[in-house]
Amino acid sequence: MSILLVTSSPRGAASHSTRIATEFAEKLVAADPSNTLVVRDLVANPLPHIDADYSTGIYTPAEARTPRQAEVVGVSDVVLDELFAADTVILATGFINFNISSTLKSWVDHIARSGKSFAYGENGPKGLVTGKKVYIVLASGGIYSEGAAVQLDHAIPYLRGVLGFLGMTDVDVIRIEGVGMGADAVTAALAKATAKVDAVVAASQQISAAA
Repeated sequence: MSILLVTSSPRGAASHSTRIATEFAEKLVAADPSNTLVVRDLVANPLPHIDADYSTGIYTPAEARTPRQAEVVGVSDVVLDELFAADTVILATGFINFNISSTLKSWVDHIARSGKSFAYGENGPKGLVTGKKVYIVLASGGIYSEGAAVQLDHAIPYLRGVLGFLGMTDVDVIRIEGVGMGADAVTAALAKATAKVDAVVAASQQISAAA
């Protein structure tokens, strides 16, 4: 199994989403040495925001692209290749202003390409990125999975929507929430997330053993 880990929190080593997602990926690899891991750190190596050269370049034949168009489209091609090669995708992000990080949004912009990851036909759009298992690891200072603040969570609905549009409908969420509510809340949130990660890893081991 090929695992793609995408981290995006600007908090570096202090990031709860990066920590849990990285531990998750490493546990999956440890559970089955045949698993491979590709890491895309969007903080250490941020993707360029899409611009006019990208927007025109993706619709220009490769041989007719300007050097700048070729450069920016090439970045998108690499990111898409990583995605298509993966069986499991782990996306890690902090909850920033009620949505995902801007670095992760840039990743989405580079993988959402007509004719590559989705296509329009007589029956409307069709996602072309299929057969993937996706996990979203989301850390937030407050509680947004339930209660009055649910309506402020634009991160999970957005990711589910865009991933589904591209064909990735098998999506699970691992929340690390309430980390802004004191040390005890942080401990509880990390323990809950770790327990869910461990359950997923244990289930994957059972599937591998039965195969």
